Amino acid sequence: MDNETKVLQLMKEAGKPVSAGEIEKVCELDRKAIDKAFKNLKAQGRIVSPVRCKWQPA
Repeated sequence: MDNETKVLQLMKEAGKPVSAGEIEKVCELDRKAIDKAFKNLKAQGRIVSPVRCKWQPA
């Protein structure tokens, strides 16, 4: 499973908007990998930010 898929899955499981820090606490990925996954997912339109610094699946 690639980092983007893993991050998106964790977001879905959370059931609420989450920050990169919250994702980092529940998985073994480092912050740089999470930030890169967020950037790619945002560019693909797969996540949205309903509040500042928090993201959820689109």
